[in-house]
Amino acid sequence: MSISDFLNTLVVFTEEELNDILTHFAIEYACKNQILVRNGEICKSLYYVEQGMGRSYYLNENGKEITQWFFGVGKFMSSVDSFFQQSPSLYYLEVLEDSTLYSISKQDIDLLFAKYPKMEKLGRIVSIEMLTKIINKLNAIQFQTARERYDYMLTEFPDIVYQVPLGHIASYLGMTQETLSRIRRGDTSK
Repeated sequence: MSISDFLNTLVVFTEEELNDILTHFAIEYACKNQILVRNGEICKSLYYVEQGMGRSYYLNENGKEITQWFFGVGKFMSSVDSFFQQSPSLYYLEVLEDSTLYSISKQDIDLLFAKYPKMEKLGRIVSIEMLTKIINKLNAIQFQTARERYDYMLTEFPDIVYQVPLGHIASYLGMTQETLSRIRRGDTSK
C-alpha cells in the first residue's frame, strides 16, 4: 500500500495537504538483513513499510536474539520510545527482506503535527492501534496456549512463515523452535 493511500485510509487529507506531508518523507531502499538502528543508538527515523518486512529485537543475557515485533507492509516501523523520546534504543531494528521504506525525522513529524491537526489525529489513531496490538501480544503470552498464539500471529501476519526465519517467529511467540515445529505439524500433544 502506498504511503499516500495509507494516510488517506486513516484521515482524509486534501490533495494540497497530502502533497506537503509527502515532501517530508524520504524514500529509502533497504537490503535484506540491513540494520537500521542498533541497541544504544538513538532512532532518528520513523519508517513506513511500503514493501518488505522488518522486525525489532533485543539480545538476551546469553546473546540470543529475541524478536519483539514484526513490521509488515502498510505499517510504521521504529524503535518507538527511542524515536519519540530521542533516547538510546533498547532494540535493534532490522529489515528482513529487501524493502521500500519512507522515512521521516522526529523534527519533521513534529512540524507536521503542529501544522496539521489531521496529522495529530493520524498519530493518535496509529498510536492506539499499536498500543492495542502490544496489549494483545502481552495478553496472548500471558493467557493463551502456544497454538492460540501462533494462530493469532497468522491473523496479524498471514504470510509471515514465507517471509521470516522460524527462529525469529518462535522468539516472537515466546516459545522454542521445537514447539513451533510441533504446532506447525499439528502435534500439540507434548
